[in-house]
Amino acid sequence: MKTLLLCCLLLAGTAQARLSIEITQGMEGAMPIAVVPFGWSGAGGVPAEDVAAIISADLARSGQFAPLDVQGLPQRPVDGRDVNFNLWRGAGSDNLVIGRVELRDGRYQVQFQLFDAVRGVQLAGYSLQTDATRLRRVAHQIADIIFQRLTGQRGAFDTHIAYVTVENLEAGKRRFRLEVADADGHNEQVILTSGQPLLSPAWAPDGRRLAYVSFEDGRSMIYLQDIASGNRQKVAEFSGLNSAPEFSPDGRRLALTLSRDGNPEIYVLELAGGRLARVTQHFAIDTEPVWTADGRGLYFTSDRGGRPQIYRVQIDDGGRPLGSPQRVTFEGSYNASPALSADGKRLAMVHGDGKRYRVAVLELDSSTLRVLTDTRQDESPSFAPNGTMVLYATEVGDRGVLEAVSADGRARQRLGLKKGDVREPAWSPFFGE
Repeated sequence: MKTLLLCCLLLAGTAQARLSIEITQGMEGAMPIAVVPFGWSGAGGVPAEDVAAIISADLARSGQFAPLDVQGLPQRPVDGRDVNFNLWRGAGSDNLVIGRVELRDGRYQVQFQLFDAVRGVQLAGYSLQTDATRLRRVAHQIADIIFQRLTGQRGAFDTHIAYVTVENLEAGKRRFRLEVADADGHNEQVILTSGQPLLSPAWAPDGRRLAYVSFEDGRSMIYLQDIASGNRQKVAEFSGLNSAPEFSPDGRRLALTLSRDGNPEIYVLELAGGRLARVTQHFAIDTEPVWTADGRGLYFTSDRGGRPQIYRVQIDDGGRPLGSPQRVTFEGSYNASPALSADGKRLAMVHGDGKRYRVAVLELDSSTLRVLTDTRQDESPSFAPNGTMVLYATEVGDRGVLEAVSADGRARQRLGLKKGDVREPAWSPFFGE
């Protein structure tokens, strides 16, 4: 609503990330875990990426793990035969990760083992091969394996985020960049640079394309862009507003907001044939469509009841409505910017009372609403693909930053730029899905 009213994926690298991450609140009772620095063997110096440090940082960011300080580790084994579990139990570590990196014929062999330090048994052990450009990604994949083995949930460290950065230039001009980075802010890639606003990035289900709104020609238009090749196409340039694109679960359609008939309404666009179906028809503002998990309905924001609230409408295969929209939010005077978890069970939103606009999550089965943040001006919530975290934009001081909060509100982290603002976040799906 606020946006409307205001108007293999990446080639890995080792450059310093523009986005810096700060854990602002840890989770009480987080699981103690030790990640021992990995051993190294090979010609030349050590690899540019510290695999163990990346794994440890990933686990800490999730809020569910409390890695031990490396300086206080009781031993530094790189082979399971050398582990003294009594020492680790004495150090208070529930679980232990060890490993080694070897350079063989120009490729890296990364081996790791995960142990239950209390019982003294191995829980997982893998060997992965990669080249220098993808060593960081392998570390994220290892963190995903550890996360799933210890929590029962799929890890989301080997995913990406899209966002828009804004930099003030001379003479009152601004530079907007649509960027994509690893979930930890590293390996950023600029998708598009413009002197006009860029808004509402949305991922295709396969993680290979982005839809977004650009004002580069002086008015809002919606583009699709292939991330790897940079090829893009304009898919919506109707008269009036073209806004809030969202891919259907099968990637074949876009839900979007258009004012081509005078009033902002929800439409569904077939990408292959260009066929357009109108979903809503009301004198109020209808915007920010989000697909249901089965692709047979849409959640959207509307002020048809006098104040912005979230509604749901069922649609047929052609995108036409089946019945009237039904309101789903009732607590609070303002609920907008819906984002659905991948399992379809929870709806994140911006929840306001006229003074503060904070991220909240609605449990759809029980209609229980939980406010997750304590900031004042939150926008654009987006679930991690495993549903454990919600990424959103907010303001700290006079700067726009991104923050992520666990779905239960117990852990928080902040992603900010050294210079400029960052906003409009969107968390990618799992790759290849």
